[in-house]
Amino acid sequence: MVNYEIQLDRTFAALVDPTRRAILARLEREGGASVSDLARPFSIKLPAIMKHLDVLDDAGLITRSKQGRVVTVRLSPKPMRTALDWLRRYERFWSGSLDRLAAYAERKETEARRGGR
Repeated sequence: MVNYEIQLDRTFAALVDPTRRAILARLEREGGASVSDLARPFSIKLPAIMKHLDVLDDAGLITRSKQGRVVTVRLSPKPMRTALDWLRRYERFWSGSLDRLAAYAERKETEARRGGR
């Protein structure tokens, strides 16, 4: 149980940062990329990107492989699946509230349309 909680903590902590989420999104789209390719669109220096990659690696969200001088980074989906499973257990608590909110918004929109006629 402790390892499970530590893994969830690391996963969610890694996902907090928008740069790390952007890196993961790019890896999801492209399947893999070199570190220098991942760093290119960001306005931060390569050492900062390397720190972000270390956090993602520590969370198990990426894998790195080295061939010659090129380090390729790939997405590792298992921690995301674990986090999604954890979130699904609590979905029942917010899905009813969201359904009620949507119904309320629809009622208000209908009332506004009728009032405008």
